[in-house]
Amino acid sequence: MLIFASLEHTDKYMKFDIQNIDASSSARAGVLHTAHGDIPTPIFMPVGTVGSVKGVHQRELKDEINARIILGNTYHLYLRPGTQILEKAGGLHKFIGWDRPILTDSGGYQVYSLSATRKIKEEGVKFKSHIDGSLHFFSPESVMDIERTIGADIIMAFDECTPYPCEYSYAKSSMEMTHRWLDRCVAHLSTHPEKYGYPQSLFPIVQGATYRDLRTISAEKIASVGADGNAIGGLSVGEPHEKMYEIVDLVCGILPKDRPRYLMGVGTPSNILENIALGVDMMDCVMPTRNARNGMLFTSEGTINIKNKKWADDFSPVDPMGITWVDTAYTRAYLRHLFAADEFLGKQIASIHNLGFYLWLVGQAREHIIAGDFTQWKNMMVKKLDTRI
Repeated sequence: MLIFASLEHTDKYMKFDIQNIDASSSARAGVLHTAHGDIPTPIFMPVGTVGSVKGVHQRELKDEINARIILGNTYHLYLRPGTQILEKAGGLHKFIGWDRPILTDSGGYQVYSLSATRKIKEEGVKFKSHIDGSLHFFSPESVMDIERTIGADIIMAFDECTPYPCEYSYAKSSMEMTHRWLDRCVAHLSTHPEKYGYPQSLFPIVQGATYRDLRTISAEKIASVGADGNAIGGLSVGEPHEKMYEIVDLVCGILPKDRPRYLMGVGTPSNILENIALGVDMMDCVMPTRNARNGMLFTSEGTINIKNKKWADDFSPVDPMGITWVDTAYTRAYLRHLFAADEFLGKQIASIHNLGFYLWLVGQAREHIIAGDFTQWKNMMVKKLDTRI
């Protein structure tokens, strides 16, 4: 019988200070205090799945992009380099040379994406490694042990991410299992302390697919745990944007107002702004770096496919506002040339630009929330962001 069904919110754990709430939306500006530094919110978190943000050096993440927190993935780090090496290194922070906050996903999304090579049961998930086909098993308890060893400031509860579309009966049973897994995560953490001398905060995850009644039940369950922060999962998996916004709005109205809300795996620049307006504080997505490697650049005026011939003699900056140092150092013509020549430097420059743009965007959102004109600015920006230049 599980007896640890909630987490006590004490001074030992992170704190979240809300500085201002937009008068015409639910957008909030705040500061999340962690052992490895303060995080101004709303914030976008670059994804460093295997302990590295693809194509971007840690120095650039800090000095050029000013990323305040990055992500690592439990599934990938467990397989390679492995928990033994991470523990010998003193945790992921020391292993990768990063002294700012880190968040680790629990591997639940990888469980979702490995549908052909995994089996889900009440005890946990048996799966095959995508590297060598070897068999492995994740349970809520083992995942908590792995995340303790990785040593991130924020660790996610083990959950199942359901696909879209998803039958109601499956979504319900999956959600209920996710809740039982959460109770097991909480119970296990209560008897297995942190390893590296600083606190780790568990974020439970709201599930329930696109069904309002299930999302309500799940949000109420997650709110009752009393965690330092809470996450919304199972969205941006193929559902229409309007449905995503509907569910986020519903869930944010239930989750505690004094704790940060993390929307997992979202999304486009306009998605970012619309979800901030609904009360989301934290987001992550591989889109800025993945799209960058394919030549798609996000700018303050819209989206550019830098591979197009039209940019071959365009010697203007990537973004006319000069958002990142890339915009003053390189022209569209040069970046287009690098892609045409298949030079990896082009992918690096594009990745730095896109990440810098995302961090600039949430920084601007924060400034306008504090200034009191967020909604007007957001509506103006969304129209531009959805434009193909």
